[in-house]
Parts: sequence; structure tokens; C-alpha cells
Amino acid sequence: MATVSRENIGLLTDKITVKVAKSDYLPSFERALKSYGKQANIPGFRKGMVPSGLIKKMYGSSVFADEVLRTVEKELTTYMSSERLEIFAQPLPLPENDARQIDMTKPDDYSFAFEVGLKPAFSLADLGNAKLTRFKVEPTEEMIDEEVERLRTRNGKMTEPGTVAGDEHVLNVNFTETDANGEPLEGGIVKDNSLLVKYFNEATRPKWMGLKNGDSMVLSLSEAFDEKEREWILGDLGLDKQDAAAADKHFKVTITKVGLVEKADLNEEFFKTVYPNKEVKTEGEFRAAIKEEIQAYWDGQSANQLQHTVYHELLDHTQIEFPEAFLKRWMQTGGEKPKTQAEVEQEFPSFVNQLKWTLIVDKVVHEQGIEVSADDIRAFARQQLLGYMGGQLGQMGGGDQPWITDYVQRMMQDKKFVEDTVHRIQTEKVFNWADSQVRPTEKPISREEFQHMQQEHQHHHH
Repeated sequence: MATVSRENIGLLTDKITVKVAKSDYLPSFERALKSYGKQANIPGFRKGMVPSGLIKKMYGSSVFADEVLRTVEKELTTYMSSERLEIFAQPLPLPENDARQIDMTKPDDYSFAFEVGLKPAFSLADLGNAKLTRFKVEPTEEMIDEEVERLRTRNGKMTEPGTVAGDEHVLNVNFTETDANGEPLEGGIVKDNSLLVKYFNEATRPKWMGLKNGDSMVLSLSEAFDEKEREWILGDLGLDKQDAAAADKHFKVTITKVGLVEKADLNEEFFKTVYPNKEVKTEGEFRAAIKEEIQAYWDGQSANQLQHTVYHELLDHTQIEFPEAFLKRWMQTGGEKPKTQAEVEQEFPSFVNQLKWTLIVDKVVHEQGIEVSADDIRAFARQQLLGYMGGQLGQMGGGDQPWITDYVQRMMQDKKFVEDTVHRIQTEKVFNWADSQVRPTEKPISREEFQHMQQEHQHHHH
């Protein structure tokens, strides 16, 4: 009869030894040989009539080894299940195991040892006492003015005045690379582009006034554009913005068309175009609707920022011990492709952080009884489709069409989509729980300060 023993060999690391007797595997070995005999196709014999001796000679050794190892694996799995062992990854066979000991001609008792990494018990960081800040960006009149002008431009009409007369004129131009004297360079860059006059720097803008289709000027990028716009132009021309010499290149810029967007009038028709599902009749109501949208956007940005802070609060202040030696050995040998020790050392900090977060999420899910239902997944699939379709859905008969139901049902059959969606919704519910635990201090902040803070954070993580 099989026996299983267990001993501790390191921090959160145990050795499990499985011993199997002949009586544990010989009956299944005999059954497996008979099964082979029934299925074997060997020339000179009818199917199912091959002598058992021949079957044993041809397949016996490999079938014998398979059955011994299968019995060991079964006993190991049964033991871990009955002991309710919470382990990382899979048990690792120890080097002392020697499969060559398995000999069909001398059936014997066999012993195999495995190393397991045990999941630790731990307590979550105390979110209730965490010093967190929820930033509040209040929409200013300037922000509302900017959005009004953007919407008026977006919903305006393009005209072709023919002559450049202001910073808001749109120039369709051709960039042709030249030398400093304006002579085209052989094999140089040639590119069509479209840009507003105001994208040029203050010194260059006046030079465009009064020019018409077909007119041109020779300029260097460093002299014609300030840094922000120059980076965009360099990228569009296929040049490296880090290359100082690129900005000094000369181009002949020829106007192919002068355009101007006549901004939409602030009237009820315009308000209806922008907000088809709202009763907006006056400029005051229009600005109020814009303010509401701006507030919702920045509240969302603030919620994301707080969520990120909560993530780090949980990750950085939840103390969890790991069986590092086991995990490093598993990383080195347990994957599809073996890794070197140097690769493991380099990847381990990131790997263990991901593992830590997985344990935290699992603990919250278990303790808070968080579940993801089939209805949750259907609702997500439906919402995703509505997001793809955007405003077109109303023109296609609304959101209750049979083809939408068919799409959702099709996605429910997609195993990867379902797995990814479960993970996504589960994580969202974990953060919803975390949000209910924290008591952040609200702090007013300007849009510029908040954007600078986001940029600093991104820079820090790159």
C-alpha cells in the first residue's frame, strides 16, 4: 500500500515523499497491457489476437514506467487534496529521483520525492488607516471656453478663402527637403501635410499672411517651430526628434490649399447636434452641460489616480513571505523554456510582485465573497460592443437588436474572452471593495498641477 510522508526543508518549502508498493501499480499495469493487446495492429496478427507475451515484449517497459509514475502522481495529488495544501505552481521532482530504477523485469517498491512551495498566511494592509488623497479638479471658465471653441470648430464648415489671413487658417502643404538655398536634395524627404498657421512660432506666422495656393517659403524646422510643435513635425516627417541635426534640416514648404473652418454658431441647432439626448436650449445650459462633462472626466481621472495609490498601498504594505529558493528553482526549470540563473535573478522582483498581487486579489475575493456571474460577463460583452459602435447604435435601431444578443452569445463561447473578462470584472470588484474601505482626504488641485503629477508618475515608472 502506498505511503506519503512530508517534512519541512526550508521557509514555506516542504518535501513530500511518495512510496508505492507493487500492489499499487501492478493491477493497472496488467490492465493497460490488455488494452494495448486489444488495440494493437501488428502485421501477421488479427486485431485483438496478438499474443500477450509479444505485447509485453514490445510495449511492456514503457507501459510499466508510465503506470508506476501515474500511480505516484495520483497518490501525490490525493495527499495534497486531503491535506488541503495551498501550494505555488506545481510540485518539483527532486534530483534524487531516478526513473532508471523502474524495471519491469524486477517489480519493486519505488520511492519518489517532490519539493513544494507553500502559500503563506498573511494579513492585508489596513486601508482604513492609510493616508490617502482624493484630488479634485474643478472646471474653470477657461476650461469651459476651450471646450466650447473645440466643439464649435469640430462642428464647423470648412471653407477655402484662397489667401492666408489669420492664425486659424488651415494650410495643406508639401514639405520638400532642400539645402540652405532652397535647392531640392536628391533622395530628400518629400511629404504632404496639413497644419494650422498657429502651429508655426510667433516669428514665422506673419510671413504666411497674404500667401496663396502655390506660394512657398524655405525654412529650417528649428527656426520655424517651437519645441512641442517641432517634435510633432519631426515625427510626421519620419525624423528622430532626439537627433539635433534633424531639426536644422531645410524644407521648401509649398501651399497646396488654404482652408478655414467657420465655427458653428451658438444656437439651438448646434446644441442639439452636440447633445442629442439632452434638453439644451440656451448658451448657459450648453456651458452647464459642458461643465458637467469636464467634471465627470476629471473625477474619473482622480478615481484612477486614487485606485493606483490603493494598489500600491496594498502591494507595498501587505507583508508576505515567499519560498524564494523554491520559486527561483521553479522559474528556472518549470516553464516551457529553461532559464539561466542570471535570467531568474533579473526577472524575480517583477515576478514576485505579480505573485504578491495575485495572492492579495485572491484573499479579497475569498474573504469578501466576490463572484463574477454569467450575467456580469454578458453585460460586459454588450457594453463593449456599444462602446465599439458609439453613436452609430441609435441609427441602427438601438441596443435591443437580435444581432447584439447573437454577438453576446458568441462571445460567451469564446474561452479566452470569458477568462479575460472574469479577471477584469473580478479586479474591478476588488477595487470597488478597496474604495469602500479607504477614507481619503479631498484636496482641490488645478488641472495643470494634476497633469504635471501624472507626467511625473509616468516618467518615474519608465
